[in-house]
Amino acid sequence: MASLSSVLLVAQNAIPAAPNQVPTSAQNPIYGSVAEKPQPGILSITFGNAIDRALQHNLAGLLSEYNTIQARGQKWQQLSDLLPNVSGDAQESAQKQSLIAEGFGKFPSGLFGGAKLPAVIGPFSYLDVRASASEQLSWKTIQQYRASVLNESASRFNLKDARDLVVLATGNAYLQALAGAARVETAQAQQETARALYEKAVARQQAGVAPAIDTLRAQVEYQSRQQQLISAANDFAKQKLSLARVIGLAPGQEFTLADKAPYEPFPIPDLETSLQRAYSLRSDYKAARDRVTAAQLEHNAAIAGYFPSFGVEGDYGEIGATPSSVLPTYHVAGTLSIPIFQGGKVHADVLKAEASLRQAEAQLADVRGQIDQDMRNALLDLKSSTDQVEVAQSTVNLAEEALTQSRDRFSAGVTDNLEVIQAQEAVASSHENLISSLYLNNLAKVAYARALGRAEDGVREYLRGK
Repeated sequence: MASLSSVLLVAQNAIPAAPNQVPTSAQNPIYGSVAEKPQPGILSITFGNAIDRALQHNLAGLLSEYNTIQARGQKWQQLSDLLPNVSGDAQESAQKQSLIAEGFGKFPSGLFGGAKLPAVIGPFSYLDVRASASEQLSWKTIQQYRASVLNESASRFNLKDARDLVVLATGNAYLQALAGAARVETAQAQQETARALYEKAVARQQAGVAPAIDTLRAQVEYQSRQQQLISAANDFAKQKLSLARVIGLAPGQEFTLADKAPYEPFPIPDLETSLQRAYSLRSDYKAARDRVTAAQLEHNAAIAGYFPSFGVEGDYGEIGATPSSVLPTYHVAGTLSIPIFQGGKVHADVLKAEASLRQAEAQLADVRGQIDQDMRNALLDLKSSTDQVEVAQSTVNLAEEALTQSRDRFSAGVTDNLEVIQAQEAVASSHENLISSLYLNNLAKVAYARALGRAEDGVREYLRGK
């Protein structure tokens, strides 16, 4: 059976490239989590509960959230360059100074007859209580602040997109575990069927009505089904471990899957309508647009390095020898700084900002193309997997009917057990195809919700066929 293209979202690093591959958080943080505290007993995990846990504990979501906080801090840092800096201080000073050390030995000859100055003056003291304020205004800092606001907005959209990818990875992990559980149940049923056929072949050989070759064939089939069950159980155990890592369960936490693989007919949406919704909803597209606008503002800020800037500073306070004798004083100064020669620094800033702008524009175009590809892939997968499920369900019914007839023919002595074993193989193959088809169909619904940009809400709806 052909694999679903949504399973191979290598570009987004959301889900494993192969069923037996065990990815780690070192490869991508979406495969890791900050585990919660262990809980007593065996947990029953539903699909919705798994998503809720992953959104709280998955490492990729947490790192994206921390990046958002960091971007908010950067915005406040840029804002601080625009806002006035105000401070207050109070000081009391006691001094005794040497005039000789300062170069003053006596008055000039025309003043006080050139009398000598005292070697030391003081001690004297004064009290100064003062408030100071300064402000630097430039078009560059204004543009940088506006860019930081948009960068914070892009970071919030990145957080939403990361949560969508967490939902996608969680949905894949849960559906893989459901498929693994179904394979274990099917393998157990097939083992029981093979065991019954083997016991019947032994009894017929002992009764002298069947050759030894029938017994050997039945024994080989029985042991093959035992091996299949062991492998299926091992794969299921590892799939549960992967799911536990993604959703943040404590190491060693026992849990069961409360849901079964759902299947509800899903009407195939219109491509153009879906694309328009995706462009309006996808957080990665909104983040890319904000990054382009922010890069444009950073470019403007770099050019503003050629422009003059204005600063103002001042202070007001009271100073005196004692608190009862203080007098008010103040100072105000304005400064206009005009850049004349800066050694090419502004030109370098402009070149770097222009390169960043071009990169952001290219990334926006790429994200738009990726959305188109994601949506087309999702719709193709929905149509293909739906058809596969319908065919697989019919094949299972036909294969089981053929097995019943083969067993009846064998019991009646019309044929040997080779026909029955072949019919068992057909039943096993048809059940595997059905399990894979259901997994791919449900994953296609999850991928469509992600492609649309509303994975958190859409997954729960689409898996119910709404």
